[in-house]
Amino acid sequence: MKPFWARTWVLAATPVVAWSIASSAYSQAQEPVRGGVFTYVVAQEPTTLVSFLDTKTDNRNPSAKVTEGLLRYDLQFRPQPLLATEWNVSPDGLRYSFKLREGVKFHDGSDFTSADVRYSILKQKELGPRGRITFANVTDVKTPDAHTATIVLQKPAPYLLNALSSAETPIVSARRYGNADPLSHANTNHPIGTGPFVFREWVKGSHVVLERNPHYWRDGYPYLDRVIYRFIKNAASISAAIEAGEVNAALNVAIADIDRLAKNPKLAVDDTYDAFLNNALFLEFNHQNPVLAHEKVRHAIAHAFDRNFIANQVYYQRSQVVQSPIPAILTDYYDDSTFTYSHNVEKANALLDAAGFPRKGNAPRFELRLSFLPSADFKRAAEYIRASLNRVGIKVEILDGDLPTFLNRVYKERGFDLNVNGLGRLFDPTVGVQRIYWSDAIQNPIPWVNASHYHNPRVDELFRAASVETDQAQRAAQFKEIQQIVGRELPVLPLVTVPSALQVYQKRVHNLNNSVDLTAGDWSDLWLEP
Repeated sequence: MKPFWARTWVLAATPVVAWSIASSAYSQAQEPVRGGVFTYVVAQEPTTLVSFLDTKTDNRNPSAKVTEGLLRYDLQFRPQPLLATEWNVSPDGLRYSFKLREGVKFHDGSDFTSADVRYSILKQKELGPRGRITFANVTDVKTPDAHTATIVLQKPAPYLLNALSSAETPIVSARRYGNADPLSHANTNHPIGTGPFVFREWVKGSHVVLERNPHYWRDGYPYLDRVIYRFIKNAASISAAIEAGEVNAALNVAIADIDRLAKNPKLAVDDTYDAFLNNALFLEFNHQNPVLAHEKVRHAIAHAFDRNFIANQVYYQRSQVVQSPIPAILTDYYDDSTFTYSHNVEKANALLDAAGFPRKGNAPRFELRLSFLPSADFKRAAEYIRASLNRVGIKVEILDGDLPTFLNRVYKERGFDLNVNGLGRLFDPTVGVQRIYWSDAIQNPIPWVNASHYHNPRVDELFRAASVETDQAQRAAQFKEIQQIVGRELPVLPLVTVPSALQVYQKRVHNLNNSVDLTAGDWSDLWLEP
């Protein structure tokens, strides 16, 4: 029997089919209208306009409109052709061969070829924050001709075919980058891609303008003439802009406003779960703090507050409690059997006493510093956790700051004890979850990887084995054992899902999403009703 990933697809004749998550049956029945300007507002300005070596969510979304990947995926995460039209995986899982779409041009008029695929994959392996895991087993990308690229691996990577979307692994122009440093290249701010929209301008602090690609390989697309990304930091102002009709759609709307906006007859809400990123809120324990090195203390903290309160009050019932670091949507791998930390103040107090930290009058048992990823919702969650821990005798100081301050404090200076963090668990545990526990980051610290400095050799060993395992049942068993261990030891407490793709849009907007990664779709199918 073939391993689950060793399949062959022949899709050269398969058209790129328009489909949408956020469209009604009524909108699907209408004839699309060409032209128009689509204005979309977000709170966070991107740091780069191509997610080539920085896959932060704010970067991924605009990047995917300009720069394409080899594949895109439908709602069942089945791969669909994009820059690749055919692909197959060798029976041993060590060669992924792609036939590339012919006649595709970059926006500067140069040809898209296999050399661009080779450059993009190998640079991701060398410098990408997730690419170093995703492409860790890649040894080369062979280019026997201009329209064939074969990724060669030294060990299998059973998750690889799901990592080739436009936002996750964008294919950039090797000719444009040349031998320059890709991290500081002009293409990061003035991108040239093969996508449906062409970059026109970026006014920092204000907006980005993209225009229709008149030479797009997908004939007749996109429908829109222009896209404008507007940046408004204040969530209430975002709500006001969409309510007043100043913008066509909005991300990062204040969750408290969603129910009111949903009642507006001109607006609709898309709260589709992002099954690509699987974003979640975590409470990370700094294991270098001798108090938090006590397992009973970590268990006590987990029992001291109610995660349902965060889901229902902080996120206004648009979130769910997370019972394991691996997303429940990955049913074959999921195991929540040891994450049994319900709200129980009495048990929290007993565990703290047993750990050797009894109450002494009105004095706190001990003091902790609580950091949080900059976000209004994350701050509210941190404030609730602080109040809850105070009730069991733990004094907590909240540490505020912008994103650079947060990254420096958590991953470089280690100046925190507890950390409320948002992490994408992604489409496969090797790519998304492994980094939460991977002890390599203790010696080689990088952002978003093992902020707790957790070290369990068995967990490392299981992640290494699962990353190359070709038998689905065995791989599932490895991931389940990992969950059982980290559920008992609790280096990190999963909290709730983060509704990162929550969008409010005018009902005249059709086909808002056309990919499983939602806001990181390409908007080639989007159109505006007059």
